[in-house]
Amino acid sequence: MEITSDLKQELEQFIGSEQLYRHWLRLTYTDGIKYLAEKAQAYWLIDYIASAQPLKAVRCEPFQVWRLTVHADRKAEIAADDGNGKVIFNGKIPYTDFPLIEIKLYVADGTLLLPSEY
Repeated sequence: MEITSDLKQELEQFIGSEQLYRHWLRLTYTDGIKYLAEKAQAYWLIDYIASAQPLKAVRCEPFQVWRLTVHADRKAEIAADDGNGKVIFNGKIPYTDFPLIEIKLYVADGTLLLPSEY
């Protein structure tokens, strides 16, 4: 898929955010995350991560590393850790058309961002 290599390169261009956006579940996110959601039609990914924030193991971690891995059968796994490898969340997604095989995102002090924006 051409969108895959293009999208990876485009996401690497984000090194900061001029604006923060507020998700209705109170998580904020950056310009890079907004671009990812629009380009990949993946606002659901923001929803998914935001909906996990109230869970005790997740909300207790001010820094979180989220990884989405998409398998060949289009099923996916999503996991979060505390940045030191301690898993704080695991989930399965029965189907996704997300264009990348994997992506890593951060949540830092309630803001979802791309690693290049950290």
